[in-house]
Amino acid sequence: MLKPQLLALLTAMAWGIGGYFEKKGLHLGGLSPQMGITVRTAVALVILGVVSFPQWKDLPQAGSKSILMMVIGGGIVAGAIGMLCFYAAIKGAPLNRVMPIAFTSPLFGALMGILFGGEPLTWKVAIGMLLTLAGIVTLTI
Repeated sequence: MLKPQLLALLTAMAWGIGGYFEKKGLHLGGLSPQMGITVRTAVALVILGVVSFPQWKDLPQAGSKSILMMVIGGGIVAGAIGMLCFYAAIKGAPLNRVMPIAFTSPLFGALMGILFGGEPLTWKVAIGMLLTLAGIVTLTI
């Protein structure tokens, strides 16, 4: 199994490279951000449905609270609201302006973990968050 840090790097690469192709597709086809998200989600649903098929039996035992958290966090907040905003942003502005801001998401994830998840705010985490913000500001001004 791959280390979590390598998986995170692969995630960043996939999202950054994917964003390029998504922006190109929107502009080449004259598609709305909503249609772009629909195409992306339909393809992802098929692939993820096949990959996750062996685990479908685990879903009923997960419990309704677990499913509700996934629906709210992944389906509504990140999946729908986040993607609608992201696609509108990449259609309307250069990637080098949109991506650094859009991918400050780890800062918000870290804050949620600290504020609501009981994760500690260490000096390393605080400095990392500040350096990330400084990098984003540098790239966008």
